[in-house]
Amino acid sequence: MPNSSILEILSDKKVLCLEDEVGILKNLTETLELFFGEVMGIEDGLEALDLATSGFYDVLVFDITVPHMDGLEVIKRVRQNNQNIPIIILSSHTEQEYLWRAVELKITRFLPKPYDKEAFIAALKDIARELGGDRQILNINTQARYDFAKKIIYIKDTACHLAKSESRLLEYFLKNKNKAVTYEELFDYLWEFDQPSKEAIKTIVKELRKKLGKDTIRNLYGVGYICEI
Repeated sequence: MPNSSILEILSDKKVLCLEDEVGILKNLTETLELFFGEVMGIEDGLEALDLATSGFYDVLVFDITVPHMDGLEVIKRVRQNNQNIPIIILSSHTEQEYLWRAVELKITRFLPKPYDKEAFIAALKDIARELGGDRQILNINTQARYDFAKKIIYIKDTACHLAKSESRLLEYFLKNKNKAVTYEELFDYLWEFDQPSKEAIKTIVKELRKKLGKDTIRNLYGVGYICEI
């Protein structure tokens, strides 16, 4: 995937940033806002645990030494239920103990502070590759292909641009392809605080079906949906 486009994969993703130094947190969130659709910056480990386990965020960028619960302990608890969320650690701790703990937790990148901007961008590219399955374009069915970077569905040679809510929902289905996805999981992923009606989900699915055909995303009555590829 070309470097010029790979970071576009992050454009509709949500990132949670944990850092207790206010100045560093401000700089980090401003940098992340250049690439991500939504950025949440927090200073407290317990608050990070609550948000990181909500299912709402796609990526975590964590410091280690923060109040109430260190970043590695938060990640350990996140990993109990989510083995796939990409994680970057930024820390002044480079002792062997911390590095081994990070390895065990399947960290995408461990960057020492003060972090190098080029190394940080390289880490974000690694994150984008994880989220895109290291592929720019995925064949969904015999007629449709999806471009993760451009957020476009191609029906043969016709390009269908997706709204932000459509691309987020489609990529969630693709990440969980051939698995049942419940309405509750979709509510948590698409909306942080508001609790929408099922009609809101159904409207987005209806728009996706117009582009993909009716058979790719199937209803599971009373449960949710399954995306069959």
